[in-house]
Amino acid sequence: MRPGWLNARAANTLQENESASLPHVSRRFRSLILAYHAVSDAWVHQLAMPTLLMERQLRSLLYRGFRPASAGDTLSGARRLLHVTFDDAYKSVAGALPILERLGLRATVFACAGYADDGRPLDVPELAEEAAAHPEHLATMTWDELRDLAERGVEIGSHTVSHPHLPELSDAELDRELRESRGRCEEELGRPCRFLAYPYGEHDARVQTAVRRAGYAAAFSLRGRTSPTNLYALPRVDLYPRDTLWRATLKTSFVRQPATAVSDLVRRSRRPT
Repeated sequence: MRPGWLNARAANTLQENESASLPHVSRRFRSLILAYHAVSDAWVHQLAMPTLLMERQLRSLLYRGFRPASAGDTLSGARRLLHVTFDDAYKSVAGALPILERLGLRATVFACAGYADDGRPLDVPELAEEAAAHPEHLATMTWDELRDLAERGVEIGSHTVSHPHLPELSDAELDRELRESRGRCEEELGRPCRFLAYPYGEHDARVQTAVRRAGYAAAFSLRGRTSPTNLYALPRVDLYPRDTLWRATLKTSFVRQPATAVSDLVRRSRRPT
């Protein structure tokens, strides 16, 4: 028997045990949590949702009987609850707030603590070229801007410190990204930081366990639904400019979805040239 095979099997068993220890929500998670990124009519990019299209998507969901709910309310997985989230905390998201307020919708913005210090563009490797060409569109919110959102009823969650690929980090690096970002959010905003959104939607049992140990109440992914669902792998439906009203209706009909546009972007950036 090969030692490498034995080590891999032991690692898999450990991850399975860690996953089993996480609190489950339900076998049919029926709350609908949307994931957007930027909201802009000026930036033509797969992460930038046109304002009118986003409003049409949200109005359609309310017409279909979904009920506005806070992030905390959706943890039960109850049927027909609707919550809206925005990853990366782009400045353009502030312009979408009046739409949410008119529709009575609740929202969470997930911010990277390392970027909120100065509001610089999100220049992660996958977006470095775009950030250099269009820094104004990838500019992120500062702590002052995030405080303004919080005062208007928007929940502010953590998107780590530097937006890394969490499964690739060492235990120490992972712990720092999770604990430091949560601590900075609470220090700067003066309120609990209860939720995390995984950068790129990437996580595994080790990451989920680390998130729980770091003190988060729940964490959100970008992938299709898992069964059973635990509080540290909550599914969201991510929407992009290519998602017409018809396509968005299909994606929000509780059918398991394939890989997201964000994961597609990551895969393309990692292809050898």
